[in-house]
Amino acid sequence: MSEDFAWIDAALTSARPQAIGALLRYFRDLDTAEEAFQEACLRALRNWPQKGPPRDPAAWLIMVGRNAALDGVRKTSRQTELPPEDAISDVDDVETPMAERLDGQHYRDDILRLMFICCHPELPATQQIALALRIVSGLSVKQIARAFLVSEAAMEQRITRAKGRIAKAETPFETPGPVERAERLAAVMAMVYLVFNEGYTAAGEAGEARAALADEAIRLARLLLRLFQTEPEVMGLTALVLLKHSRAKARFDAEGAAILLEDQDRGLWNRELIAEGLALIDKAMRHNRPGPYQVQAAIDALHARASRFEDTDWAQIEALYSALERMTPSPVITLNRAVAASKARGAADALAMIEPLAQPLDGYFYFHGTRGAFLLELGREGEARQAFDRAIALANTAAEAAHIRGQIDRLTADVRKKAG
Repeated sequence: MSEDFAWIDAALTSARPQAIGALLRYFRDLDTAEEAFQEACLRALRNWPQKGPPRDPAAWLIMVGRNAALDGVRKTSRQTELPPEDAISDVDDVETPMAERLDGQHYRDDILRLMFICCHPELPATQQIALALRIVSGLSVKQIARAFLVSEAAMEQRITRAKGRIAKAETPFETPGPVERAERLAAVMAMVYLVFNEGYTAAGEAGEARAALADEAIRLARLLLRLFQTEPEVMGLTALVLLKHSRAKARFDAEGAAILLEDQDRGLWNRELIAEGLALIDKAMRHNRPGPYQVQAAIDALHARASRFEDTDWAQIEALYSALERMTPSPVITLNRAVAASKARGAADALAMIEPLAQPLDGYFYFHGTRGAFLLELGREGEARQAFDRAIALANTAAEAAHIRGQIDRLTADVRKKAG
């Protein structure tokens, strides 16, 4: 993209949630709102290079998009007459006060409504993510399909099906009340974190499209934070994705193989993201209303604050996992707590902690790999080998299997070194 159009693309991306949210309120139809915004973007690409950016790009796009949609569907005279495009795109920015009169009080609710609709409880998580990436983020169907490793036609069908379910559910477009807002906010935060994890787990050239999802999730989290500036869990979510993403450049080698946290070059960690994340989690904790995202962010904050792996406060990390376990009981959380316990108190305690997880996590390769590591450290090499073989058999990808084999070699060398 040329520099001439880079600033336009950035302005359109930033304005998209507010503009589509306002257009959705006007027309109460996702397709109409999206088409109106796309038409406004086309006109921006024609007009802005010559006339320069308007003072308020979102207001300009709302007015032009609404006008274009009204022309397209031939609304009756009872609709408010809007000025012609030339009049609202001149250097005086006359569209700004008009848009403020129409939309100023609705800005926050418009964006919330848009995100809430994309995360409608009628939709499964896969459709929520696809719809949010298409409507809120503006990713093309091709980009989303590539990120989720499905065909473009399949993704188009997924998005269309999601829109259809929302229409069939006769979703109200009014601002939700406090109870529904709290419930929907939880769904939106879950969607943002799912988007982030889809990108966070990507590696190598094949994962480039998915890796971009992590950046988009951070943008969505920051958007939520602007709307809920005093909500500690939103602070926690934003801190969590920032702190995790700060390690992106150190997490994989040139071949796309995962690098363990203890082996990562901490000089590659993004200090700006870490500083932002640490400030947010510290601010969130001062509210004294802890939640799962805050606790997870606090765990990542302890990793970020350790200048070396050996300096990690594993006892505090175990305590935080214990708190998380009480908030959202899960065998996977218990497994993670056991890893921290092994660092803080030794493999024997950690192994005893995960033995009850054998049945619920029997199909989870990481469980068997972790159990094998504990067994090997305790000198039970035969049992460790069986656990590692089970982990390799359950690996979802060749990279995961190679990762486990690398851990086996390393752990074996470490154990023999200690024994010698």
